[in-house]
Amino acid sequence: MLCRAALSPLVRSPGWCFVLSPHAIAAISRLYLPYHTQRLRNESIRCWSNIPFITMPLSRAHGKSFAHRSELKHAKRIVVKLGSAVVTRGDECGLALGRLASIVEQVSVLQNQGREMMIVTSGAVAFGKQRLRHEILLSQSVRQALHSGQSQLKDMAIPVLEARACAAAGQSGLMALYEAMFTQYSICAAQILVTNLDFHDEQKRRNLNGTLHELLRMNIVPIINTNDAVVPPPEPNSDLQGVISVKDNDSLAARLAVEMKTDLLIVLSDVEGLFDSPPGSDDAKLIDIFYPGDQQSVTFGTKSRVGMGGMEAKVKAALWALQGGTSVVIANGTHPKISGHVITDIVDGKKVGTFFSEVKPAGPTVEQQAEMARTGGRTLAALQPEQRAEIICRLADLLTDQREEILLANKKDLEEAENKGRLALPLLKRLSLSTSKLNSLAIGLRQIAASSQDSVGRVIRRTRIAKDLELEQVTVPIGVLLVIFESRPDCLPQVSALAIASGNGLLLKGGKEAAYSNQILHHLTQEALSIHGVKDAVQLVNTREEVEDLCRLDKLIDLIIPRGSSQLVRDIQKAAKGIPVMGHSEGICHVYVDTDASVEKVTRIIRDSKCEYPAACNALETLLIHRDLLRTPLFDQIIDMLRVEQVKIHAGPKFASYLTFSPSEVKSLRTEYGDLECCIEVVDSVQEAVEHIHKYGSSHTDVIITENEKTAQFFLQHVDSACVFWNASTRFSDGYRFGLGAEVGISTSRIHARGPVGIEGLLTTKWLLRGDNHVVSDFSEHGSMKYLHESLPLPQRHTS
Repeated sequence: MLCRAALSPLVRSPGWCFVLSPHAIAAISRLYLPYHTQRLRNESIRCWSNIPFITMPLSRAHGKSFAHRSELKHAKRIVVKLGSAVVTRGDECGLALGRLASIVEQVSVLQNQGREMMIVTSGAVAFGKQRLRHEILLSQSVRQALHSGQSQLKDMAIPVLEARACAAAGQSGLMALYEAMFTQYSICAAQILVTNLDFHDEQKRRNLNGTLHELLRMNIVPIINTNDAVVPPPEPNSDLQGVISVKDNDSLAARLAVEMKTDLLIVLSDVEGLFDSPPGSDDAKLIDIFYPGDQQSVTFGTKSRVGMGGMEAKVKAALWALQGGTSVVIANGTHPKISGHVITDIVDGKKVGTFFSEVKPAGPTVEQQAEMARTGGRTLAALQPEQRAEIICRLADLLTDQREEILLANKKDLEEAENKGRLALPLLKRLSLSTSKLNSLAIGLRQIAASSQDSVGRVIRRTRIAKDLELEQVTVPIGVLLVIFESRPDCLPQVSALAIASGNGLLLKGGKEAAYSNQILHHLTQEALSIHGVKDAVQLVNTREEVEDLCRLDKLIDLIIPRGSSQLVRDIQKAAKGIPVMGHSEGICHVYVDTDASVEKVTRIIRDSKCEYPAACNALETLLIHRDLLRTPLFDQIIDMLRVEQVKIHAGPKFASYLTFSPSEVKSLRTEYGDLECCIEVVDSVQEAVEHIHKYGSSHTDVIITENEKTAQFFLQHVDSACVFWNASTRFSDGYRFGLGAEVGISTSRIHARGPVGIEGLLTTKWLLRGDNHVVSDFSEHGSMKYLHESLPLPQRHTS
């Protein structure tokens, strides 16, 4: 009867009927009886979960672990193991309530997605220690107050508390806390205490298995812990052949995960994951993916501040679970910046902690590639300028010599994209390569080679600080660049040539829609680099790395340059953690037609700006027309030309007000169409045109068409964009057309580089000071030397 009363809130939803085993009833009633009366009184009885059992397709055949992180999102049954360091406070007396609440929230989110969540938790000993310490202090204070007076309270000593007694005192409070937290998310939880004997006794094992399956079937989260109040001390080397002995919660979680055929085991501790040497040591590096057999490459340190297991125990348990078909991730559950989403991030496949996998990739990891790029970049920077130029010229030759192979690979990409229908027409145009494109690329690369002779190591300032003390500021590479690009295989050789010319290491992440093209172009790039032994300086990331994960490699990457849609750029700017991003999120370019514009120039410039390549970021998107030009022959010529070119026109608010039957009114004046579409808006003056550009533009490229020099100068001076032109097409905003050879992108930021970014934008500087036994104390008030700070002539620049 008592169990029925405890379960009554669970069975109120119509259409569900449960047959409960005695073990399941015991687990639930033990937890829910103390709260049933209170819940009735508060009229907050929770009915069965307000979502069906399965809200998303998450089934898969168990037996083999996931090979890649990206597959973890398909995990249905998940065990989350909370280490003692995660659950307890820093003083080891009491629970970390905020952290625990965050973990419960994440587990609830996953449970409500239709996953089957289980928790293996520590914390009973710490919670019990807190309660017993409080009771002892209270008891001692009463006795001493009666016999000795208040003055001796400060001298009270707390005896050493036995762990089993602490566990007994803390277990009920710990579970009550879990229950209260899960109640906030309309989720039921059930307590299960186990010992090693429960796994070795066949009948008990079946009972445990049946109880857990029945709880999961009813959408209840089992919370499992070793029964530390009665558990005997662990015996060393007590593992049976093929079976892990339950000595701590790590081994318990692994054993439980395999017994229950779970898809994923998440082990949360107080370290970021598994390191190749003890965390905190100088050379310690986090291991992203750990494979069976890698134990020899790892040096284990001491165990955590609390708990019975250390990292060695966790790795042993993880490998045992992996062998049983369960994927494992060990991660930090205590870091304040990530603990609020660490579990959900892991399930989403993000690069968090150490992922255990049985499938070893054929190539290097992205971290290894970044290190190879840095080492190769430093070697590249140390080459003579003529050697770097020779590499670029060799790549230019390969683009024309291997034309047929390149176009064949590009044809495969185009066919796949068309068959899958996943690319819009403008992106298909960007994806396409042709003989003329390859020839233009080769010409641009030779321009880069010619202009690179005096890039790295160029002296840009010389100062005589004092007698025999000279200072130089010289150009040096930035370091390792990460360039992420979509549907633009021609971007790969351009960016590679600029990185080579500037002595930078390079990581390239291309879109999967250009996989075949990128593969062959990268192969040719490495072939060119090989002539001077710097093949590793340019790396193509082919692994399943998510862009967001790449943006977190702040210790390996110095600058991110996105090349693609405005959405891609915005996503990267948002995801980048501690790494500067160079680029523009949108290319909303304007052309303003002034009252003094030349009739011959207007239609030519507008046609070229909009129609020559509408998918480009430097294409016209908004056409501003002076009000006095409305209903003039010039205005009619503009409209007729746009119609002939099949450009769809959207009317701005002011333009629409002048028309009886207007085109579709624009939804937003901040639109980058990237196609044969544009907005037309009316302005009353050049000042209003400038104000419009500042309000709705993206600081990319803006143009004025006028014969009035004074008006043009006003426009050129006042428009605050990276590129501002007079009587020229917006399409000139390009590194190749500027004579830079090529560009890594067009930057609209105001720091470092702006506009088309060529070699100069990929360089920074360092200071070289040459002295002769100089010390600062010599320049004090009574010292023997004085500062001169004389500017010295720069060395003669190399001219090609």
